[in-house]
Amino acid sequence: MRRYFSNSNLTQALQEPPHSPPPQLVLQDPAMTAASAEANARGQTPLSAVVDAFEDLAKRLKPITDQDNDVGPGELRLDMFCDSCSLVSVLFSCLGLAFKFAESEYVSKVGTLVEASKRHKTLQNVLDMDVANGTVRTPGSHSRNLRRVRQGLDLIRALFEQFLATDDYSLKDAATTAYAQVCAPYHTWAVRTAVYAGMYTLPSRDQLLLKLSETDKSAEKQMRRYINASLPVIEYIDKLYISRNISLDW
Repeated sequence: MRRYFSNSNLTQALQEPPHSPPPQLVLQDPAMTAASAEANARGQTPLSAVVDAFEDLAKRLKPITDQDNDVGPGELRLDMFCDSCSLVSVLFSCLGLAFKFAESEYVSKVGTLVEASKRHKTLQNVLDMDVANGTVRTPGSHSRNLRRVRQGLDLIRALFEQFLATDDYSLKDAATTAYAQVCAPYHTWAVRTAVYAGMYTLPSRDQLLLKLSETDKSAEKQMRRYINASLPVIEYIDKLYISRNISLDW
């Protein structure tokens, strides 16, 4: 924006210390701001908060009864799962418009599972209810929403793998490959077209690190931790469907 000075104002402006930075307007995503504030309060970055939560979930899948867990060995409480998944929304926010549809769908589905957790204790419970009612694939069912949340977790995992596999300044190729692997097969042509077009609006590698409050080195460590911790959770969810003779091609 141009500024116009009178002679007196120009003299005053020229006398100001040259190192004084101009005020800047910073716009932040509300979800990202809230998650960042909560993580910072615990001395964590948004990414490390996600990693810690999923490492805890992965531990609870081991066939050992946890003293603080009132469900059977190797089961997951739905409320704890939702708490961990809610933290992941900040990662979608960091990716901007390209993944806005994925973020919107993910946040919506997690929200419905949060409500379901008030009535159902475990992931198995919600799936068994839909199996009994014949509503596993019905739009809006908890089983369908769980399937979509699982895809969101897997999309972040695949993106991190691609991020670590290259030093490219642009995230376009990494994000395109991750989306093609995880979500594209289940999205309509219109959604796929919009997502691929939005890949050009992705933040750069450095911009993403800045949004995550990470360095290249710390991000690599945290991303590898997320990949390792999320895989058992993703595989556990898949097995819940497969063990009930429900295919995963939807």
